[in-house]
Amino acid sequence: MQRWHGFDSIPTGWGHCVVTIGVFDGIHRGHQSIIAEAVRMAGERGVPSVLITFVPHPSEVVRPGSHPPVLTSIVRRAELVEQLGVDVFCALPFTLEFSKMAPDEFVHQALVDRLHASAVVVGENFRFGHKAAGDVALLSRLGRTFGFTAHGVPLLTEGDTPLSATYVRSCVNAGDMRTAAQVLGRPHRVDGVVERGDQRGRELGFPTANLRADAWAAVPADGVYAGCVVRLDEWGRTVAPLGTAAISVGTNPTFEVRQRRVEAYVLDFSGDLYGATVGVEFVERLRGMEKFDSVDALVKQMHADVDRTRELMG
Repeated sequence: MQRWHGFDSIPTGWGHCVVTIGVFDGIHRGHQSIIAEAVRMAGERGVPSVLITFVPHPSEVVRPGSHPPVLTSIVRRAELVEQLGVDVFCALPFTLEFSKMAPDEFVHQALVDRLHASAVVVGENFRFGHKAAGDVALLSRLGRTFGFTAHGVPLLTEGDTPLSATYVRSCVNAGDMRTAAQVLGRPHRVDGVVERGDQRGRELGFPTANLRADAWAAVPADGVYAGCVVRLDEWGRTVAPLGTAAISVGTNPTFEVRQRRVEAYVLDFSGDLYGATVGVEFVERLRGMEKFDSVDALVKQMHADVDRTRELMG
């Protein structure tokens, strides 16, 4: 898969293609259905499929300070998109100037002049252009003018609930990792670099990897979780699994720690992870964060958490 950063990365002599557009944070099952349609249509037409996403999140540019929690880093998004068969992943810088572009101007400059789109596939609720003035109906009308077809894919639902990144974020924020995984089609993952902590876990017999995650990462609710840890390369791409893990999220009230942390105890692992880039995958919440009366009581509970993790993760 080719990776482009902005339209300046488009190769000379670029021909026709099928384009899909969206933030696509999470690449959840709803996104996957839209992307699958674009890939299918590109295959039928014998042209490449191009996925356009935006960095940073448009909300942060249009309404500074409103950046939502991020479900997938841009590197993780590209990795997941590649698995779905997309030919080109284009991360488009979203600037204030870009946000003021009228819908017809965006279509003409981006989809027609630069990408030579023969078809554009989006979710049926897709909005684009200044103040989100454009919708699928307008995209279809502009397509008839400029020579491409526009296709609005119906949104997937679970019962009466549309599958969306907002819904996944609400599940993650509540610690409901099973539902989050059902919508995503995989466990939710938080990526980051392992840094030195207080070494307290090592003293208690449970050495943990203390994760320094991105400031906007969608970190689950405080509590203890069963999951696993994967090793990433320096660019954040998945390399290999490290193993099953019992994961703590919170401030560790027993020791009156004020800083909120993500700490993963990788079962049966021996080695030094300091400075390594890893992904922590959350499968199920075991319990909430508790303050224990003694260190012995905490250690006893940690043993129980590890046993439960082994049971759940098989």
